Amino acid sequence: MTTDLTRATAAELADLLGAGSVSSREVTRALLERTAAVDGAVHSYLHVDGDGALAAADAVDRARAAGEPLHALAGVPVAVKDVLATKGLPTTCGSRILQGWVPPYDATLVARLRAAGLPILGKTNMDEFAMGSSTEHSAYGPSRNPWDLERIPGGSGGGSSSVVASFQAPLAIGTDTGGSIRQPAAVTGTVGAKPTYGGVSRYGLVALASSLDQAGPCTRTVLDSALLHEVIAGHDPMDSTSVDAPVPPVVEAARRADVSGMRIGIVRELTGEGFQAGVQARFDEAVQHLVDAGAEVVEVSCPSFTYALAAYYLILPSEASSNLAKFDAMRYGLRVAPDGVDAPSAEQVMAATRDAGFGDEVKRRIILGTYALSSGYYDAYYGSAQKVRRLIADDFSRAFETADVLVSPTAPTTAFRLGDKLDDPMAMYLNDIATIPANLAGIPGLSVPSGLADEDGLPAGFQVLAPAMADDRLYSVGAALEARLSAAWGGPLLDRAPDLTEVAR
Repeated sequence: MTTDLTRATAAELADLLGAGSVSSREVTRALLERTAAVDGAVHSYLHVDGDGALAAADAVDRARAAGEPLHALAGVPVAVKDVLATKGLPTTCGSRILQGWVPPYDATLVARLRAAGLPILGKTNMDEFAMGSSTEHSAYGPSRNPWDLERIPGGSGGGSSSVVASFQAPLAIGTDTGGSIRQPAAVTGTVGAKPTYGGVSRYGLVALASSLDQAGPCTRTVLDSALLHEVIAGHDPMDSTSVDAPVPPVVEAARRADVSGMRIGIVRELTGEGFQAGVQARFDEAVQHLVDAGAEVVEVSCPSFTYALAAYYLILPSEASSNLAKFDAMRYGLRVAPDGVDAPSAEQVMAATRDAGFGDEVKRRIILGTYALSSGYYDAYYGSAQKVRRLIADDFSRAFETADVLVSPTAPTTAFRLGDKLDDPMAMYLNDIATIPANLAGIPGLSVPSGLADEDGLPAGFQVLAPAMADDRLYSVGAALEARLSAAWGGPLLDRAPDLTEVAR
């Protein structure tokens, strides 16, 4: 076990805290000091709540000293993506239009973190309203990849992936609408899980696309992801889409790490052409590790996946145009008066505010979604996209008849340089080609590090997909692969990352 508290996993910290070897205040203070040293270079956070985190840590320490029953993760700090409502802390969604907004309530997920005794370190950076694959669309500037500060940390949750990869937090919460947990995990060498749609409450999550959004864990190990998943999951009557069913045994599966006899399905449409050679090579090696661990490999075809990207970029903008209509300058958030108008109408104030408050990518998607939903075009665009969505779900159902899980590279490339795709929306959208199908079908997915690509020495990711509410299968496969790869590497992949303390100086 590492003696550096900032590099310890959540499971290791839980053991130290439970044994009384360290206090939550000591752990929290060490992480806050790490943030002070390196976040100026990485920009993972939009808001750091040092006083609040230390107060929560002290409360856990007092409860533990008094012998009160505590959750296993009590006292282990966590960072939260800035798209989740946090009472008393700013929630901006990476947008100027919500600058300074402080919610009067907690999202259900946040309330569960607090109830379990996890101190909240702060709110992480993100693409504005979760629209993007690089965090470059944040109104407050991009986050950076700890492996190379000139590269993107993924998106929209690049703040949550980079805060974990840079050892500023052992745990973070992200959200995944089309891959925004899994793709950032892939390019930063971390673990990211998208639970089954409805498996984690969306109450208090500022909506991008309500039928696609799902919150989940961002961590450095598969076990840590399972432990955090267990804390935040479960039925919530405040969310009409919440699944009223027991939480899958994800922690047990992660600890067991057994794939013997499991059928691993390689999705033909999500490998090969269009994938960076080094990414594909690490994927192939990872598959062989699973075979060596006792799994059986089968090839499956999901032909409708070819249309997933097009369907997604009609469904998501359509739902976004509806969800973002509430930002009207009348009730909360930014309000801008139009220039040269003495007595502006509500419509004029709304137009000026939305023009000043929304960034280019948000405007682009609102326009696209409004067009797709407009009279005369609804059936041709949005309606057709929903039919494709049904076909994708059917393809998954057939594939899971012959395979227990499906696998692919998480993202087609490693992290690209900041600015490389900022002016080419289609090139940016293609980063989600392997992750989008899971969101359209509502099934769970997990990304684990598969190694470093030969071309650039940057991390690649291995994606595992499972049927709805079979999230435990993800953790069995992920933990088995992680154990074999870590043994081959001689330790965690992040041990090979640059020393940010030197870079930050």
